[in-house]
Amino acid sequence: MMNTFFKQFFGTKNDRELKRIRKMVAQINELEPTLTPMDDATLRQQTDLLKEKATNGVKLDDILAEAFATVREAGRRTMGMRHFDSQMIGGIVLHEGHIAEMRTGEGKTLVATLPAYLNALSGNGVHIVTVNDYLAERDANWMRPIYEFLGLSVGVVKSNQSREDKLEAYQADITYGTNNEFGFDYLRDNMALHKEEKVQKPLNFAIVDEVDSILIDEARTPLIISGPSEDKSKLYRQINDMLPKLIKASQQSDDNPFYELDEKNRQIELSEAGHEYAENMLLEHGLLKENDSLYAGHNLNLLHHLQAALKAHLLFQKNVHYITRNGQVVIIDEHTGRSLPGRRWSEGIHQAVEAKENLKIQNENQTLASTTFQNYFRIYNKLSGMTGTADTEAYEFRQIYNLDVVVIPTNKPMIRQDQEDVVYLNTQDKFNAIIADIKQIRESNAPTLVGTASIESSELLSDALKKANIEHQVLNAKFHEKEADIIAQAGRPGAVTIATNMAGRGTDILLGGSWQAEVDQLDEPTEAEIENIKEEWKTRHQQALEAGGLHIIGTERHESRRIDNQLRGRAGRQGDPGWTRFYLSLEDNLMRIFASDRVKNIMQTFGMEPGEAIEHKWVSKSIENAQKKVEGHNFDIRKNLLEYDDVANEQRTLIYKQRNDILNAGSVSDLVTQMREDVVYQTVDEFMPPNSIDDQWDIAGLEKELSVEFRTELPIAQWLEDDKTLQSKEVSERILEALLAAYQKKSENLPDPAIFDDFEKHILLQSLDRLWKEHLANMDFLRQGIHLRGYAQKNPKQEYKREAFLLFGEMLDFFKITSIQLLSALELRSEEEVKAIEAQQAEQERIQAELLAAAQLQTNSDTPNPASTDTAEYVKDVQTFTREGKKVGRNEPCPCGSGKKYKHCHGQIAPNA
Repeated sequence: MMNTFFKQFFGTKNDRELKRIRKMVAQINELEPTLTPMDDATLRQQTDLLKEKATNGVKLDDILAEAFATVREAGRRTMGMRHFDSQMIGGIVLHEGHIAEMRTGEGKTLVATLPAYLNALSGNGVHIVTVNDYLAERDANWMRPIYEFLGLSVGVVKSNQSREDKLEAYQADITYGTNNEFGFDYLRDNMALHKEEKVQKPLNFAIVDEVDSILIDEARTPLIISGPSEDKSKLYRQINDMLPKLIKASQQSDDNPFYELDEKNRQIELSEAGHEYAENMLLEHGLLKENDSLYAGHNLNLLHHLQAALKAHLLFQKNVHYITRNGQVVIIDEHTGRSLPGRRWSEGIHQAVEAKENLKIQNENQTLASTTFQNYFRIYNKLSGMTGTADTEAYEFRQIYNLDVVVIPTNKPMIRQDQEDVVYLNTQDKFNAIIADIKQIRESNAPTLVGTASIESSELLSDALKKANIEHQVLNAKFHEKEADIIAQAGRPGAVTIATNMAGRGTDILLGGSWQAEVDQLDEPTEAEIENIKEEWKTRHQQALEAGGLHIIGTERHESRRIDNQLRGRAGRQGDPGWTRFYLSLEDNLMRIFASDRVKNIMQTFGMEPGEAIEHKWVSKSIENAQKKVEGHNFDIRKNLLEYDDVANEQRTLIYKQRNDILNAGSVSDLVTQMREDVVYQTVDEFMPPNSIDDQWDIAGLEKELSVEFRTELPIAQWLEDDKTLQSKEVSERILEALLAAYQKKSENLPDPAIFDDFEKHILLQSLDRLWKEHLANMDFLRQGIHLRGYAQKNPKQEYKREAFLLFGEMLDFFKITSIQLLSALELRSEEEVKAIEAQQAEQERIQAELLAAAQLQTNSDTPNPASTDTAEYVKDVQTFTREGKKVGRNEPCPCGSGKKYKHCHGQIAPNA
């Protein structure tokens, strides 16, 4: 009650923020009369003046009004688009590092030009993040006239782009691209073996379009760069072939099912009976030995495959979670309804689904580098975002990203009518009601957009509309190529469009359709043709307005209120009329899993019969409460994931800093020297423990260790015999002197010392990358099983942190050891020595060829061949040289993948002669 009183008296926090920002907008408006009279050249010079201020220490906040006013004037001149005051408010919110919630149709793409221009003045670059390549390129080209008029460069980062094009895009003042591509480029940069291979600049400022889709919906999806591992396709097929038998047997055993299915958490656990049945099944197929357990340590791989197959069959549905296209399983984003080509489920799920669909099974991959969107975007010095739906997730944005949400008022008042939900007992009754209402809406000449939650639902509804002879368009992941065309004309009078989730579509639905899309389809249209198209559009636009605007029908509620609001937001843009309603049944997933009991009780109270519907605010409130529970549950999952990934992120940050220090250093000799000292002292302490007596020392073992691991023969036993006072510290110092002297000899014959520096860098980076890759695999294994510590009354998160810390320490120690071992074993040959070795090898090959030819003559001749005998005698003492694999030419690229010629890379490394 007091809270309500304070809100009425002082206003909400959002109201106070808007009041403050409107004063800044007034300052921007005051500058407009001074900029309007300027000619184009003078207006362009504003950029140079503002850049000079920014580089001379003036804060960006202090030049905000001038910069925003300049962009507004440039937009009016180049595109005929003058930023509304509401768009100015949105631009200020973005610049200040917050999230701007702006309704669909309010012009978020144009809003981004304001903070992008201002922050690009510092010269540190701005990234504008979109959900797909099409929108990145479209938005960049659409807003390019404003930026280029003001003297700023614009780049677009896309998938499958050449390194040169990508480098050019990142060097631009403002760079558009997708969240995936920005993230993967960050990972690729941190796998580079030369600093010239890196493309990104330091991450300065990012504006994330559809910020809720990217930072929340995709937060649980890790970015992974991986390489192939061993082929296990046969095992996936064997498990898949026997699984229907297990599922059928479980269904026939109602009293004692073989598995527990948790749809809320998307988990499956074998029961005791299921465990026994699975073991017998595996035993029968020869995958498990007699008296062996499925849960034995050496059989965990089988259990992993079995659980993956169960999930593939029972939790992952075709045309809901994935589609098959061109012989591949393509994931469907459950939030946006888009296909995600190239994305694969981890933990063997994708391979299990491929086996289920009888497609070619791709190899499982081994992680080479990974991060999450949560941790990637937190690297930026400043982060902001914009979307039509963020307020429902404001708590999560604040908790995870330290971002506040500011709801921006619409440019024109919202007059859309949002109706209460109607609930039916079953799906068929719901679909019948939807078809009847679509017919009625269509007869009124209003356009209709029907939102579905899956491809399966959209196809079922499409079939029903076909039977009712209702013409319509379908937009889902199977027909995404036609997306822009379908959405552009979805506002025509009487049009019916079925679409899966509408997040991030990027194309407004204009009442009457898009006249511009019609013009674009013509080759070199005349002015008369364009004018005629515009006149026809005006007629259609008026018809749609008089019919009540766009009508939205939702076929079911999503787990998140935000996704429902995105669908609703398609109607009522820029003051247009509109109408929305959701149609539900107790068989919908959300109702069945989360809200069925409460709503069913309400429906029974009202004495409902099949075919009847209930429409009441109590029902809507119950459904909203169910959605809130699911949102809270999903937030807990994402937060839990982040807490685990934060541990890996700290380690990732340290490793990437180490890599960058190595890459950017002119020479790493000091680092190598320090590492050698650490390794030698550690090695000596193992064989000569500190504060121990002579009898506890293993001098023979130490000499052998130095010989095998560091290629150095040292008479340590003799040293100790000659000087009885020697202790481990003095022994370590003598070993270090000997190793350093031997190491320095390696580079004496090189014409350029920089070559040796490159070798050191290359070996350090390769060692670090290999060990980091293995460490990531170990962290994955640790993460998968750490929850079992809870049964021992231990906190799994604390245990994970402790174990991860120990693993990381071991990895760093091993990095030092392996690097010094490799560098100690390194042998460099001069060009003359390499040529001599090659000449010797060529001579041996020539002699072998002569031997073979002579042996062939001897076999084909009836009389002895003296020549062959003489040749055989001649080569008795010649050592045979056998090459493994194809010979690599001196000027060919080195097989190690360094990008250097063989003679400048591993062609210079040879074992001790």
